[in-house]
Amino acid sequence: MVIEFHLDGRSGVSPYLQLVQQVRRALRLGLLAEGDQLPTVKDVVGQLAINPNTVLKAYRELEHDGLVAARPGVGTFVTRTLTDDTLAAHAALRLSLQRWLTKAREAGLDEESIEALFLTTFRTAREDIA
Repeated sequence: MVIEFHLDGRSGVSPYLQLVQQVRRALRLGLLAEGDQLPTVKDVVGQLAINPNTVLKAYRELEHDGLVAARPGVGTFVTRTLTDDTLAAHAALRLSLQRWLTKAREAGLDEESIEALFLTTFRTAREDIA
């Protein structure tokens, strides 16, 4: 699979870190597998209109973390994933979450409201567990 990067200028997270987070998320969800190639720096720059150094910084951090390896003249490839035994539960949970999102939209919530509701609920639940 080829990952498609997206940047959110409103997130407050630096562009390079958004790229890192998106790759890590894809590795955790099994969307990227060992041996998969990340988009070339040139492709990412063309798609997102960002500085090549931003992409290089993200790829270097992923390489430092042992998740990818650069092959000069060839590209950057995934060397390990972050999936674990919980991957099997993802499909059922994703379906449940999609149903919840449908209900939220039917209730009139826009994307920003849905995100705010989810994040505050997530943080509250995390604090309750700690």
